[in-house]
Amino acid sequence: MAKDKVIVPGGIDEYIAKCPEEVQEKLKEIRKAIESVSDGAVQTVSYFQLPGYSYPGYDYNGMFAWFSFKTPFIRLHVRPPAIENHQNELKDFVTTDAIVSFPMDEKLPVELIKKLVKDSIQIMKDKKGET
Repeated sequence: MAKDKVIVPGGIDEYIAKCPEEVQEKLKEIRKAIESVSDGAVQTVSYFQLPGYSYPGYDYNGMFAWFSFKTPFIRLHVRPPAIENHQNELKDFVTTDAIVSFPMDEKLPVELIKKLVKDSIQIMKDKKGET
């Protein structure tokens, strides 16, 4: 198993600024949604060069949520099985085991994003309790 990477705080503003202007407000919106349910989380772009959030002291350096832009989607990345746990609510979106893709030309489902991030945090915390 690879060693955990070093978490380098910051870089999210720069990530958003490099994205097309037409999606920057949506990226700020998803960022705000994540931050609203993750007080005190470290913000970084250390993993995968995507904006992400972590709580130190957990596996995977405490990383529990990321967001990204890949035309034509604003994407939320969370720990499995968060997507599976909410598959009924996500049936209208493109998903993988760890990513849900929201069309960039539609309103972001902010409450659903918050719910997924909260679930991802809980999954991370529960995993620590398994050791």
